Amino acid sequence: MKFEEYPLRVPNVKRIEKKIEGFIEDLNNATCKEDAIKVLKKFFKLNDDLSTDFNVIMIRNTIDTRDPVYEKAMEKLDEGMPLITSISNRFVKELLNSKYIDDLKEKFGAHLFNMYENSLRCFDDAIIEEKVEENKLVTQYQKLMATAKIEYKGETLNLSQLGKYLSSKDKEERYQAAKLYYGFIEEHDKEFGDIYDRLVKLRDQMAKKLGFKNFVELGYLNLGRLDYDASMVKEYRRQIEEVVVPVVSKLRKRQARRNDIKNPNFLDYNVDFKSGNAKPIGNSEFLVSKASEMYHDMSKESGEFFDFMVDNHLMDLDAKEGKSGGGYMTYMPRYKAPFIFSNSNGTSQDVDTLTHEVGHAFQGYLSGAIKVPDYRAPGLEACEVHSMSMEFFAYPYMELFFGDQAEKYRFSHLDGAISFLPYGVEVDEFQTWVYEHPEATHDERCAFWRELDKKYRPWIKYGDFKYLDKGTIWIRQSHIFASPFYYIDYTLAQVLALQFKCEMDKNKEKAWKQYLKLLKLGGKYPFRELLEKAHLRNPFIDGNVKKVIKPQEKLLNGIDDTKF
Repeated sequence: MKFEEYPLRVPNVKRIEKKIEGFIEDLNNATCKEDAIKVLKKFFKLNDDLSTDFNVIMIRNTIDTRDPVYEKAMEKLDEGMPLITSISNRFVKELLNSKYIDDLKEKFGAHLFNMYENSLRCFDDAIIEEKVEENKLVTQYQKLMATAKIEYKGETLNLSQLGKYLSSKDKEERYQAAKLYYGFIEEHDKEFGDIYDRLVKLRDQMAKKLGFKNFVELGYLNLGRLDYDASMVKEYRRQIEEVVVPVVSKLRKRQARRNDIKNPNFLDYNVDFKSGNAKPIGNSEFLVSKASEMYHDMSKESGEFFDFMVDNHLMDLDAKEGKSGGGYMTYMPRYKAPFIFSNSNGTSQDVDTLTHEVGHAFQGYLSGAIKVPDYRAPGLEACEVHSMSMEFFAYPYMELFFGDQAEKYRFSHLDGAISFLPYGVEVDEFQTWVYEHPEATHDERCAFWRELDKKYRPWIKYGDFKYLDKGTIWIRQSHIFASPFYYIDYTLAQVLALQFKCEMDKNKEKAWKQYLKLLKLGGKYPFRELLEKAHLRNPFIDGNVKKVIKPQEKLLNGIDDTKF
């Protein structure tokens, strides 16, 4: 079944409520553990159907934000999701109080019920109105970002399409494109600031209604972080500051030297080499054909998976008017089908995004046989290990995508993987401060961001971009609006993916087997336990960041980057 053949079904809240009330009645009337198990399996089936319907709507809406049918369906979803969560929680409460709870834990594992208990802590009918408003505000932000229609070089471009010019080797072209890109954000600064202010205050209000001091703890629990907290992340950020920031500072000086730039500004760091960044040697259709070769060579499982994605039209890769920005993978359980969404624009990022989202999708595909929906995927930090590690496993095949620029790409990508870490923890510390100070103004938030720039990225200078020098560049980071506290997951995952890279450098076959094992574990365990099962080092433990950064720094130092 091709993706375009999937029916568009808008969930009916009243029908769902009637079904769940029936589940509650059946559970309370159960006369043996087998009866209780049957009811829970029906609940799993309903969750899979709802998840599929939600994701079909979301995918189609992000592919074309202008289509009134999908827009209306998305509006109903924004309004209906909190109500459906409330109805589902009624069943979960009854389940946790069932006389067969010990039998259910024995059958399905205690972790599932720990997750259920956590979901109850994170939601109450008292915050339904706020959840509906939160959904609408996030959609408002995404739509505002998608409305950009910028005239440049005889074309009308959205932000994703304009983005390729920000890394042009022509300095004037970079400058003009950046003026237009950030000019759009500046033009709508008040709107963006107001949307975020309303989101922060809403989330703070919800946290306090649920009995939390502020949104920080609730934000962590919303992401299912059952075995680590903000204090552990704070110590992890310290490791990044002490170990990684000095390494990246040297990399930026090295970059400026090889590009003959004496006083680089933030735009100059978008160009890795004087000759220009590595560019793929074909369009998205070409990249998919080469990816097919790569995944067939990589393993039997990955080859079969990629054929499934291509044959069933489960990728939408090109940037186009009205399409939402960014990239993602989501999963539709009814069809056991992942879906990859991205915005190709002719840069090396197209390959990064494809291999990254394929890592997510491959895990979704392999976990399709897991019967318990909540066990199919782990927390977001572990999910990002799947994707970021796949970027490294693709290294030996980069000639397929870049031809004679493959080595240039690998150097740039590894540099970027390490250099991303300070920015990633900057986003996290920013959000932590914001939710600890919900009364702060937009200007105060921006000023704090600028202070964090100096701590984590002291090499960043904005030149005559006075608007950005106020600390406003964070506005373009959609995760800050839509997925609070998610961003640190990328950095944790990057450190873990670099563990796979270190292992690959020694024994590629062993590293691939370890990777497959991690993918097939799905989300059967909380984060730190999952790392133990997959024999990965815990990044929260002091010294573990250094263990992966130093070998890769040595590798980069051994490459003559001036030849690129």
